[in-house]
Amino acid sequence: MSKIITLLKKDFLLELRQQHTFFGILLYVASTIFVLYLAMGQPESTVYNGLFWMIQLFVCINAVAKSFMQESKGRMLYFYTITSPVHFIIGKLIYSIIIMLLMVLLSLLLFRILLGNPVFNYLQFVGIAFLGGMSLSLVFTLMSAIAAKAQQNAAIMAILGFPLIIPQLLLLIRLSRAAYGEVFREGALLQISLLLGGLDILVIVLGIVLFPFLWRD
Repeated sequence: MSKIITLLKKDFLLELRQQHTFFGILLYVASTIFVLYLAMGQPESTVYNGLFWMIQLFVCINAVAKSFMQESKGRMLYFYTITSPVHFIIGKLIYSIIIMLLMVLLSLLLFRILLGNPVFNYLQFVGIAFLGGMSLSLVFTLMSAIAAKAQQNAAIMAILGFPLIIPQLLLLIRLSRAAYGEVFREGALLQISLLLGGLDILVIVLGIVLFPFLWRD
């Protein structure tokens, strides 16, 4: 656990030294939501829900893509000598989750201020938004690791990531409709939540199993 915490500290120190990247993503979130406010005002619940998850998808790509892309070959060789691949990938996953949760929190705040609040159960929607942010960050962190080994090709991350992310997005959009007052049959919400959690666990297991093979390359 101490090694994972040390790797997390390293990532956050790098983020503090490269503040332009972090604040650039914050500006992207704020400006996108502000443009939506200018163009649409306060949309109805269905449009509100779709816009929210669309923005989270592209924010995640921008925020998490650099997780492995910013690591040079020399630095990765150094990490190879001092830590294990399992500790390294777990540290990256936790770091990506924390960054994405901050972006989700900012999005929720700006959406509520600028685009209103058509949500019937806001606390439930916040919980679903955080769960969705975690799910998106896990998938794109793993895709970033694969893309970093393919000549730093970010296009590979998008090509591999979108087929995997579509089922999660469909589940999140369906699940978040409950917060807008849509009635589900008994047990449906629990089934969707368990399925989404199962996909998250599967991504984590795949990362732990597959990353050591990337690590040796």
